[in-house]
Amino acid sequence: MTYEAMAGDIKRFIMDKGLKDVALLGHSMGGKVAMAYALSLKAIPLSHLIVVDIAPSIGSLSPEFIQYIDIMKKIEALPPGVIKTRTDADHRLQPYESDLSIRQFLLTNLKLPSHSRTAPHHAAQEKATFNVPLGILSRSIEALGSFPYQYNPADLSAPATWNGPTLVIKGTKSAYINRKNTPALRAFFPSMRLEELDTGHWVHAEKPNEFRKLVVEFLTSS
Repeated sequence: MTYEAMAGDIKRFIMDKGLKDVALLGHSMGGKVAMAYALSLKAIPLSHLIVVDIAPSIGSLSPEFIQYIDIMKKIEALPPGVIKTRTDADHRLQPYESDLSIRQFLLTNLKLPSHSRTAPHHAAQEKATFNVPLGILSRSIEALGSFPYQYNPADLSAPATWNGPTLVIKGTKSAYINRKNTPALRAFFPSMRLEELDTGHWVHAEKPNEFRKLVVEFLTSS
C-alpha cells in the first residue's frame, strides 16, 4: 500500500469508467493519494484538485493512527458474541479515543456479525470484523508516512508540478499543514489557493456546511 500504487488505482478507475474532466478531493492520506496522482499521471484528464488538511511531506505517521489500527485488530480478535452492535465496539474504542466523531468514523468500517441482524443461529460462530485490511495497513505504516516526491527547500525546487486549479483546505487547529511544509505545497502546485476553517484535522466533519461551500465555489468558479 504505497501512494504510487493507490494513484495507479485511481488511474485505472478513471480509464475503466471513461471519465473526463475529473476533480479529485482527498482528505489526510487520501489527499496524499490525490496529490501523487496529479503529479505523476498528468496525461489523464484532471480538471481540479482539492487537498484537505495534509501536505506533500515525508515523516512518520502520528501515533494515534497506529493506535487506531491496533485497537481495531483487538476488536476483531475478540471471541464471537462479544461485539454485537456498534455500541459494543464504541465502548472498546472509548479508552483510546475520546472524540465521538472520530470513533464514529472508524466504526463506519465495522461489519457486524449477521446474527445481530438476520441470522440468530450464527451467534456462536461469527465475529465482528472491519472492512479495511488491517494487516496490510499495519505492514504499510512506513509507506503511508512517505510521499513519492521530495521537495528540496535548499533550492526551492520540486521534482514535478501540477499547474491546474488546486484548493488546499487547512484546519486552523491542525498542524498537518504548517509554515514548514506550506512551501512544498506551493512548489508542487503553483496555482494553489489556501483556505482555512476553524477546525481540527477532520475539517469536513467538523464544519460540513462551510466545507461544502468552499468546494462548490472552487469547482464552479475555476
